[in-house]
Order: sequence, then structure tokens, then C-alpha cells
Amino acid sequence: MIKTLVILLTIATSVQAQQPSLQDLVNRAAKTTLDRFADKKLQENELSITLIDLRDPKRPNTASFHGNERIYPASVVKLFYLVATHRWLEDKKIEQTPELMRAVRDMIVDSSNEATQYVLDVLTHTTGGYELPPKEMEEWQYQRNAVNRYFSSLGYTNINVNQKTFCEDAYGRERVSRGPNGENRNKLTTDATARLMMEIVTGKAANATRTAAMMELLKRDYTGQSSDPDDQGHGFTGIALHGREGYRLWSKAGWASTTRHDVAYIETPDGAKFVLATFTSNHANEREIIPTVARVVIEGLKDVK
Repeated sequence: MIKTLVILLTIATSVQAQQPSLQDLVNRAAKTTLDRFADKKLQENELSITLIDLRDPKRPNTASFHGNERIYPASVVKLFYLVATHRWLEDKKIEQTPELMRAVRDMIVDSSNEATQYVLDVLTHTTGGYELPPKEMEEWQYQRNAVNRYFSSLGYTNINVNQKTFCEDAYGRERVSRGPNGENRNKLTTDATARLMMEIVTGKAANATRTAAMMELLKRDYTGQSSDPDDQGHGFTGIALHGREGYRLWSKAGWASTTRHDVAYIETPDGAKFVLATFTSNHANEREIIPTVARVVIEGLKDVK
């Protein structure tokens, strides 16, 4: 009896040892992607991934690949403005108006830059315009850093979220604020972005009513076809879900001339729940990089201990 028990324990220990960890899965997703796009000269420092396993929401498990690298975030920064808006409305730091809520919707659903500019002005009590004298510019910049100070107070590090988003270049005080060499441009990490999405999903970012409102804006339909290859539902992480039934997707994606990013929350038919943030640099035209990462994660998560 004792001998049989020892054998069974040995077998169980051996099986457990063979099960990949969450970090193993992220490493495999990174290697698979780097290998597939080697002919496109995708480099290790041009790919960042953070995965948060929420199968047990009370004990989330996180793994990352270059997850703390500061990268220009394109439209993904709008997720931070979304959370700041709802939390400050909850705390009565700003006033809820029909125009503000319309802008928030357009910022997230349509990824409108004009709407984003309006929202950031409301949050920071600043406006764009002509260049300011040094003292006034210093005061203006302090105001513009309100969202940074908020997330810093929550323990977020290595990010900058004080710039408006533009399709073209900025002018006046917006351009001056960016710095002569662009050193003050928005920067995010996949670790910080995945954490923010997790806090929305788990209700830590705001109360239940505002959480539901944010989730409704972030909900994506990945089924069917879209004429826009940069559609937030059909493109990006959603590509990895094409042909799969029973999955649900919430996300915020963004792209620019040099970047292509997505942070997604996915629920699978078998009950898995996870946040996946993937950023790429210098390969904005390679639309399959982010779906390649997502496919490895989706197919491998069930085997992770």
C-alpha cells in the first residue's frame, strides 16, 4: 500500500512538473512570434507581452515578456483616460455632462482623437492653443499632469499619459509640451496596461455601475467581416478568434506609423478568463503579429497549471 502511494505521488509530481507555467506560455508565444516574423526582422525588443490569468480572480497570475518596456502607446492610452473619467465622476471631481459622455463613447468605440482631446481637457482643466511664456507653461504642464499624478498614486510606474492623441502633429503648447526631442510623449508598458484592464474587469477601477458602462464601451464583435483591417473587433487580437465560437472579447487597440498595440480581455467557452496586452514597435504593417501571440495563448492556457 505504501509502495503504491509512493508511486502515485511520484507520477503526480512528475506530471505537475511537466505542466507549463504562465511564464512558459508567454515565452513560447514570444518565441513563436519572433520565429514566424524573423524574415520581417522582428526583433526581441520590438515585442512586449503581458498575460494575466483570471481563472481565479482573487488570485490573478501574471507573466510578461519585456512587460516593463516604455513604448509609445498610440490609442491604447485612451483606456487610461476612460478610467480616470469614470473614477473622477464617481468621486465628483468633474461634472458629468452629455457632451463629456458622448466624447468618452467616441474616444473608445470609434477611437476618435478629437473626442480624446476634449476628454483630456476636461480631466486636466487645460486647453490647447498658442505657445505660453515659461512660467505659464510650467503651470499649464502641472495641470496637464493630473492624470499622471492619479495613476502614480495608485502605484503605476514607468508610464506617461499627459499628451493628447493626434492624427497629425501637434501645434503650440501641445507641441512644446512634448519636448524638443519628443521626450515627453505618451509612454505605456504592457504590464501597466494589462493591470488597468484587469482592474476594469474585476471592478477595482470604479463602482459597479461605472464598471458596466466601461465594459459596454470596450465590448467587441469579432464575428463576420469588416472592410476596415484596423477595426478594433475584427483586427488585432480579434483576428485570433475568427472561426471560434462562444468566445467573448473586450479590448482597446491602437496603431500609428511605427506601432501596433492591443489590450484585450477574453472569456473562453470553457471558463477561462484572461487579459492579454501585446505591443509591437516598427512593424505596424504586420497585422498578424498580435493575432499570432493571441493564438498561442488561447491554445496553451488550458495546459497551464
